[in-house]
Amino acid sequence: MIVLENLTVRFGGLVALDAISAGFAAPVSGIIGPNGAGKTTTMNVISGFLSPVAGQVLVDGTDLLTLPPHRRTRWGLRRSFQREQIADDLTVWENLLAITDNLRLGRREARAEAEQAMEFAGVAVIRDKAGAALNTFERRLTDLARCVAGGPKLIMLDEPAGGLSPEETGRLGDLILRIGEVSGARVLVIDHDVDLIQRICAQTLVLDFGRRIALGPTAEVLDDPAVK
Repeated sequence: MIVLENLTVRFGGLVALDAISAGFAAPVSGIIGPNGAGKTTTMNVISGFLSPVAGQVLVDGTDLLTLPPHRRTRWGLRRSFQREQIADDLTVWENLLAITDNLRLGRREARAEAEQAMEFAGVAVIRDKAGAALNTFERRLTDLARCVAGGPKLIMLDEPAGGLSPEETGRLGDLILRIGEVSGARVLVIDHDVDLIQRICAQTLVLDFGRRIALGPTAEVLDDPAVK
């Protein structure tokens, strides 16, 4: 269970998150809203890039806000960004090792985790391809592999379908739906592609101007007049 309690963020006089409370029990949940609604700010708080003035983030009883960012990673937090964090001068394999080699794993276990993540994301066939040579879809898949490597407990995906074709988005959605069964991790997804959100997210939180507008089963939320 992912629980946000009274999450509040201010930038000077601007309230970016206004006492947001929400609970996510589904394997894959979504956060949607217009630009500037507070979606990425929420992810930045959970991952440790921002500190709130109030609130808690509880995942299965662990308050992530009490852990420094590097310990959140070792605990099992992974995230992607709107712009993929792929090192252009490293191969796909080396990009995976950059994650697993920094976890508390033995060398053999770290490499096994990287192998499994590549197989899951379908990038094992391009393992020796440099990051600079990857197309957009290959970069997205490599980014997803980085997120599922090393026993994650919570994966956050920020605009994972950005720049993808409908076919590629469908394939990515299939992979996201399988994350829970292969790793047990819960997933939070931000995306402007409402069709993708409706397909893969059982629950959805809607934010606008830093306030909670709606939360619940995705179909019901998208049918809410306030959300429309």
